Amino acid sequence: MRVDTVVCWKWRGPVGYRSQFTSEHVGTLRRMVARHYPYPHRFVCVTDDPLGLDKAVEVLELQGMPGAEWARLPNPSWRNGPSCYRRLALYHRDAAELFGGYRIVSMDLDSVVVGDLTPLWDRPEPLVLWSDPFFQPRGMYCGSMQMVTAGACPELFVEFDPRRSPGEAKAAGCFGSDQGWLSYRLGVSAPTWSSEDGIYSFWVHLEGLGQRPPAPPRRDLPRDARVVFFHGRRDPWHLDVLGEYPWVREHWR
Repeated sequence: MRVDTVVCWKWRGPVGYRSQFTSEHVGTLRRMVARHYPYPHRFVCVTDDPLGLDKAVEVLELQGMPGAEWARLPNPSWRNGPSCYRRLALYHRDAAELFGGYRIVSMDLDSVVVGDLTPLWDRPEPLVLWSDPFFQPRGMYCGSMQMVTAGACPELFVEFDPRRSPGEAKAAGCFGSDQGWLSYRLGVSAPTWSSEDGIYSFWVHLEGLGQRPPAPPRRDLPRDARVVFFHGRRDPWHLDVLGEYPWVREHWR
């Protein structure tokens, strides 16, 4: 089953948030996906600020999406942490109409695509999420990449209650905003990608942080890597990262 729609999200972050995302970052992700996924697909940005996006990016107005009203819903796990509940629109029963596609992948803008995406995306399951043994004590899934067949798992949207669901997920030990809710609601049932599939966390697998005990950092890219996610304080466009990691300079363009 081929992916026909790749979605990214760009909204104005709160003052002081660790990362600020730009139209240039959207264009870079689009080009990386185009280089590493050879099949026809649309590239869509759901945004409240389309200024500067190139013509190859299809724009969806964030304000018109289901769940847009959750923009100010705080992350229950970390003060000033990312609030991504708006991404739950992926699981709306009318996702095919909302996003204009049937097989949808959502990717974060701080992703670095370094290898062929086909083995990751050519899977039959209606839902696939990123997980890794590192995440198990802190919530089972990370929202950096999600793949869903439009209309599958509508309960993930319908059953979300902004008044009680974030607290329930946190109380169950599932951390984060939308990813905490997905972890809480799905348990261990969802098909996943992990480092065994070539998906790596920059700050865990490359910098060695978050491990117990911390591992020594590595500058080289794992030979089987396909995607590296920068779901932490350092981003691939930071000058110090570009200076320290030649493989980031090679692929982040």
